[in-house]
Amino acid sequence: MISGWIVSIIISSFAENGIGTMGTFVISNRLNGDYKFSFATRKGKTVFTSIGFKQKSDCEKFIDAIRADLSRFSITKIRNAGGKYFFRLTKDGFVLATSRKYSTELLLLRGIESVEKYIFNSETLDFSDNAFVFPEEQLADEL
Repeated sequence: MISGWIVSIIISSFAENGIGTMGTFVISNRLNGDYKFSFATRKGKTVFTSIGFKQKSDCEKFIDAIRADLSRFSITKIRNAGGKYFFRLTKDGFVLATSRKYSTELLLLRGIESVEKYIFNSETLDFSDNAFVFPEEQLADEL
């Protein structure tokens, strides 16, 4: 299992070195073995995380569908009882992904805007096999 902070370091490193795009899909495993994907900004900040999928191919199909035509999906803005804002990505009433929590509606709108702007040319990183992109020595040097 690769933790979120390692993914953030990897995506940030790619961005700093001119590698990659403004947004990235990251495929990984949940603790129960299911596959999930997250959409992250170029700085490694997770914008939304998907539901679990039993097959990695299902995960990849949804990423391809979202990237191909976001307008086929609905984005629903929600404010929870604690006053935090988030959104859900749905298709035909079925929730596919839930965003991180935002403290203000403006930040929520910026998060949605980043998805709409950068999702079409985003890349996909697959960490579901737990393979590290960087050797352990290089990760230790950056920490």
